[in-house]
Amino acid sequence: MKALTSATKSFVAKPAEVDKKWIVIDAAGLVVGRLASIIALRLRGKHKPDFTPHVDTGDNVIVINAEKVVFTGRKREQKNYYHHTGYIGGIKERSARFILEGRFPERVVEKAVERMLPRGPLGKQQLGNLRVYKGASHPHEAQQPATLDVASLNSKNTRLG
Repeated sequence: MKALTSATKSFVAKPAEVDKKWIVIDAAGLVVGRLASIIALRLRGKHKPDFTPHVDTGDNVIVINAEKVVFTGRKREQKNYYHHTGYIGGIKERSARFILEGRFPERVVEKAVERMLPRGPLGKQQLGNLRVYKGASHPHEAQQPATLDVASLNSKNTRLG
């Protein structure tokens, strides 16, 4: 085998050298799965040229208007979220409509993004960079977040229903 020369060295980002930006996404009228996919990509840092799989190179993401996300087809009524109470036979289910009309509608977006991130310590750290709010306001104005228009990226990202 050849020895590595200076021209073939790989770049590995160090945690101290990572430049983390703040972005805000307005989720009103956006499709849940497509939105979660874009958020997960930003949280992992895969949109950056210095992406390193074992380092948190992603941005901080703020999602507003989480209660106004939409599902395609009949998923709003038919999609179920399951959790277990810990007791025998204690599996519970809730529909997406029940959660979106409930007290914490932002959990739909949080769960969709959480399930697109890797499991383990790094995934938990990256999920900590996500902030989801059900209203149009957020307490992170001091960070001067840049706006990311997800609807303009692809016409399928939004629904008029």
